[in-house]
Amino acid sequence: MEKQEESRECDKGFSCSFMLLKPEEVKLIDLFRILFSSNLEDRKFVDSSSETEESFRYRWLIFISILAQKMLMLTSKPMAWMGSKIEMLLNLLAINNFLVLLRGKTKKPDKDSATFISFIGNMDKRMKLDSKIKPEHGCHYYSALSMMASKASYENRAYIETIVKDHWKMEYLGFFDHWNDYQEKATTQLFFMRDKSENHDTIVVAFRGTEPFDADAWCSDFDLSWYELQGMGKIHGGFMKALGLQKNVGWPMEYKANETRKEPLAYYFVRDKLKALLSESENTKYILTGHSLGGALAILFPSILFLHEEKLLLQRLEGVYTYGQPRVGDEKFGKYMESKLEEHKIHYFRIVYCNDMVPRLPYDDKDLLFKHFGTCVYYNRHYQGKVVAEIPNKNYFSPLSAIPMMINAICELIRSFTICYSKGAEYKEGWFLRVFRIIGLVIPGVSAHSTQDYVNSTRLGSSDVFLPSEETIP
Repeated sequence: MEKQEESRECDKGFSCSFMLLKPEEVKLIDLFRILFSSNLEDRKFVDSSSETEESFRYRWLIFISILAQKMLMLTSKPMAWMGSKIEMLLNLLAINNFLVLLRGKTKKPDKDSATFISFIGNMDKRMKLDSKIKPEHGCHYYSALSMMASKASYENRAYIETIVKDHWKMEYLGFFDHWNDYQEKATTQLFFMRDKSENHDTIVVAFRGTEPFDADAWCSDFDLSWYELQGMGKIHGGFMKALGLQKNVGWPMEYKANETRKEPLAYYFVRDKLKALLSESENTKYILTGHSLGGALAILFPSILFLHEEKLLLQRLEGVYTYGQPRVGDEKFGKYMESKLEEHKIHYFRIVYCNDMVPRLPYDDKDLLFKHFGTCVYYNRHYQGKVVAEIPNKNYFSPLSAIPMMINAICELIRSFTICYSKGAEYKEGWFLRVFRIIGLVIPGVSAHSTQDYVNSTRLGSSDVFLPSEETIP
């Protein structure tokens, strides 16, 4: 009880209002008890500052969240093993032709080499930037560059270094693993690169999103814990933990050493590295980006900069570009962020492709209260983009939208066979992505989260959506 009270002490960097889920402490009987009782004494695995009764639906969502995390924790090693074997098989097929495989004289892929491609990378193997989109195109250029960086973030160090240096002709500044105090392991990855010419000098920080067989990242996604920071609003706890929330400490200005950490915390490392890089030249700026979970981390990073009043980093932040990003906070947090982003003249573009399910989660309803904010650029299946106040079918599981979504998934599958003829060879889709298009017929929105559709959107969509004068279309 004393520890619990201690954790509720708050300073400028932490919160007195929170709901913290602890799946590692739950027992089966306790888990089902939450469905029938709102008594805090019956759920030691939920640490909450509020003692008010919640609705059954809210308790049901907590039940699902903890159950999903518990299952992921139990299956994390088998998932990682399966993912590793599938990636090895995909790369084996890529470097050996059919005759070689029959003869048994196969080349074995090296998972640490620059030619080894991740599970997600096998859906879209494009490496080159679109030469038609140039730096003078402003936000459109940064959007296209950011999406390619977000896609590259799923790969290994050698691959990223090669693609940045050899294909993009830019400066590679390193790939890094970062610690999660709550999962007690390194679960957050990101890389730095520099896009420099005579006319501009921009550092890109790309956060990796959720990999299909990464149980730790999925736990961050499913964790419905939240913290309310002073004057800011409620923020998704799972994403904050992945960004570098210090356990039982919160967000102090300075990094507090911890003997159990084997890697630095993401926020503090990125902040300090950016300060060092930006101090080299007063003309250097930077952008933040990420796909899926990576997008959530990218937009939460400046929220802590606001909290800490990091003037230099806020002055030099050119923009935040996210793709298929989930919701990260409540309405109060959204209004706070919009006000601060406008005050510091920071561009924030949240790009959503069609029926992608991830931007529609967690729910925006009376129980969860999550809300999106910022400039939303929405692309339909024809890659026609527009700025919208809210995406269609804002909460994924809507019975009324099920049939239209399935019809759209069928059209996307058909398009996968024809797009190379209508748009060019670079848009050709492989068999692996088509398998996911087929899965999308049963679970619409799964294949729409692929990096392929987001890269296509930034290349084929109109650049007008990134113009400052663009008005929000309701």
